[in-house]
Amino acid sequence: MIEINTFDDLQKYLCYLPLVITQDIDKRITDWLATGGTLEDSYIKQQYRYASNYLNRTFERSDLN
Repeated sequence: MIEINTFDDLQKYLCYLPLVITQDIDKRITDWLATGGTLEDSYIKQQYRYASNYLNRTFERSDLN
């Protein structure tokens, strides 16, 4: 199971995410940081969970085939 809990973790797995998802996460994180947020905020952790969930669902499906 993949768990993304930090920005460094996210960086490791970006190559496995579709471009549209990486662009969406990048925009959300960039916008959040621009408004004064930090990488430790719950909104950013939500983005990490989104990436983790996508990857885990994708790998589960590929294991079944």
